[in-house]
Parts: sequence; structure tokens; C-alpha cells
Amino acid sequence: MSYLGYVVAAYAVFVVVLAWDVLAGYFQVRRELRAARRRAARQAASPPPGELHR
Repeated sequence: MSYLGYVVAAYAVFVVVLAWDVLAGYFQVRRELRAARRRAARQAASPPPGELHR
């Protein structure tokens, strides 16, 4: 009895799940960096709080 098919399928599932995990982390980091850049740009464009401009 050969278990080659089961072993190949198990490794294939492992590789797919591992790739999904790596790609999801990569896209999450990109999304968070973009949000941080946007937040920094908004804060730089707004006047500092507490100061009165006349």
C-alpha cells in the first residue's frame, strides 16, 4: 500500500497555507504602513493643537 498520494497532498496543503500566511502578513504590513503615512500627512497638514492663529 502506497501513501504517496496522501503525503503529496499533505505537503501541497502545507505549502498553500504557508504561502497564504506569508502573503496575508505582507499585505497587512503594507496596509498599516499606508495608513501610518496618511495619518502623518494629515497631522502635518493640520495646525498644532492649542495655538491660536490671528
